[in-house]
Amino acid sequence: MTSGELGLRNDVYRRPLATALERLGLGAGWCCADVGAGGGDVSVALAAMVGPSGRVYAVDSDPSARDAVAARAAAHGAQVLSLTQAAEDLILPEKVDLAFCRFLLPHVIDPGAAIARMAGAVREGGWLVAQEPITSAGRIGGRPFSMPEATHPDVGAILPALVAGTELTIVDTWSESPAGIGPGPVADYLEQITGVDPGRDPVVLPPLVTVIAQR
Repeated sequence: MTSGELGLRNDVYRRPLATALERLGLGAGWCCADVGAGGGDVSVALAAMVGPSGRVYAVDSDPSARDAVAARAAAHGAQVLSLTQAAEDLILPEKVDLAFCRFLLPHVIDPGAAIARMAGAVREGGWLVAQEPITSAGRIGGRPFSMPEATHPDVGAILPALVAGTELTIVDTWSESPAGIGPGPVADYLEQITGVDPGRDPVVLPPLVTVIAQR
């Protein structure tokens, strides 16, 4: 089952997500945590992969995000339990096979503490997958991106070091960056997150650094 079949067809960063999950062999019966779940796209996608015998904890510090995830999961018959927690205070009811985050660390107070908590939630033999941006490396018409509301907009640049500081072993790490010019998913995504239509300006979205680590 591909990420496109999981409702992520319009997610411009779906390829690094699909690559990471395929690398793990994620399947039925897994227990996962999606930390910083937001609207729940990834949580519901994970639940579809782990099936009725698996579980997904959708964790977010925003109670309204929690409720949105619960509603979307119910609509898909997914096995998702929504928790309201800050990533730095992560405490799960059980150890998980996969702790996952994407676009979480730019907005937390202490990225290192968040990654350490996620690592601590992983069972023996389990996995941590973190995907975070280097915002200023993105370009619109040749000009660098900015994310003024983020505390750590370029946290992807130090993500491998943050994970290496835990007790987990890094298995792989890479960076991917969608690009485009004119109408299309890249322009649509940029307008969605900034409210600005890039028109015919060439766009290189911020590289997303992926780190896969195992206990």
